[in-house]
Order: sequence, then C-alpha cells, then structure tokens
Amino acid sequence: MTAPFALVHLDESCLGNGREGDNPGGAGGLVERDEAGVITRRDLALAAPATTNNRMALEGAIAVLEALAAEGRHRLLVVSDSQYLVKGMTEWVPGWIRRGWRRQGGPIENLALWQRLVDRATLHEIEWTWVKGHAGHPKNEYVNDLAMAAAGSQQPSGGLIPSNFESWLAAKRAKGLYLAYDPDRRARAPA
Repeated sequence: MTAPFALVHLDESCLGNGREGDNPGGAGGLVERDEAGVITRRDLALAAPATTNNRMALEGAIAVLEALAAEGRHRLLVVSDSQYLVKGMTEWVPGWIRRGWRRQGGPIENLALWQRLVDRATLHEIEWTWVKGHAGHPKNEYVNDLAMAAAGSQQPSGGLIPSNFESWLAAKRAKGLYLAYDPDRRARAPA
C-alpha cells in the first residue's frame, strides 16, 4: 500500500533575530492532503520566547513530521523558504553523518535539533524543496503570517488544527491578489 501524500509548507520567524537578549520566535506550517479528491488543510503554529530563525525552522519541521507520524507514514513534499533547513536536509546532513555528526568547519550549530529532525524524517518519504521567501507565493506568505502571529502572541496551536488558509486567500483575493492562483494544484497526490 502506498503511503498517503501530503504537501507541507513551512516558515519561521524570530522577532529581533541576531540581536542580544531574548528574541521571541514562531513557526508556521500548512499541511494539505488529497483525501478522495477533496483537499483538506491543517495548520500548525509553534512559539518560543527566546530563539533564532534557524532553530524555529528546525522546530517547525520536527513538529509537523511528528504530528503526521502519529497518523502513519506519509510521502511528503516539504516546501520552505529556509535554505538552512532545505540545504541542511538535502546537502549537509549526509556529510555530517558520514563524519560522525561533525562538519569540516567546526561544531554543528543546533546539533540536537538536526539529529531530532533526521530521526523524525526517517518516519516518512520526503522531498525537500526551497521556495524564495517574500516573493508572492501564496502558501509561503500564509505560513509566514502564521509564524509571525505565533512569534508575536507566543500562542502555539497545540498540534495540527483546521486551517484558515481558505479565508486568508479569500481576503487576499478581495484585495485583488492571487486571483488566478489554484491552491489545489500542487496539493493533489502525484500519480
């Protein structure tokens, strides 16, 4: 039996990233599944009182993979504007593992999070894809809004919850944005 397909969009935020002191952060995720021809959408939001963008990118990916693993193995297309996350999983991690979780330039930042992410990734079949952030991609903009809201409010979703993507998209379309965009096109399971 083929594992069910899910399209996952992820984004992260850290208010004051790189500044001294505690910088609140958030992560947002949109999970879409084609269930008998009907696209279902769920959101996930994380919050942390003191973090970085990179940590939130890893935490968001871990949280989504764990939530989906509770429902069984999936085939996933994970889309993120975090080159740190996507390059890490597609380019850097294999070398780090070969070298005993070391990198040539010194210690690996966020090592424990990378190891957790790699462990959770083994629960699924995953293709990692990068998308340019803040470039008008509707689902990337939506998860950015989720991440920013979580960072600002420090209110996580508590797991996967029903999505507000359709109402968000309707509000954007009322302002003349994304009028020709088909939100279901990539969410359908590949043949």
